[in-house]
Amino acid sequence: MASAQSITTDHYKLFPSPRNRHRTIFLHQVFVPYPYMLIDLESYNLKGKYSLFAACRLADNKMGQVVTLELPEDEVKFKDRFVPD
Repeated sequence: MASAQSITTDHYKLFPSPRNRHRTIFLHQVFVPYPYMLIDLESYNLKGKYSLFAACRLADNKMGQVVTLELPEDEVKFKDRFVPD
């Protein structure tokens, strides 16, 4: 059942990507409001660990994706390079 695999935090209901190498929610998080966009995190050449989740933002029930990153510099790099389709 899909709901058994979800993780609820203070801000999001998260559904882990099956492609995640790390099944951890890291400190640095970026919400992108594009639920169907393919985000290839390997192509960003990030230095630290990262994970991707389908997400529902609890504040407004907006669907999207949450990228969580281990390092603050990776958060900056992702925000600088991310371009929605």
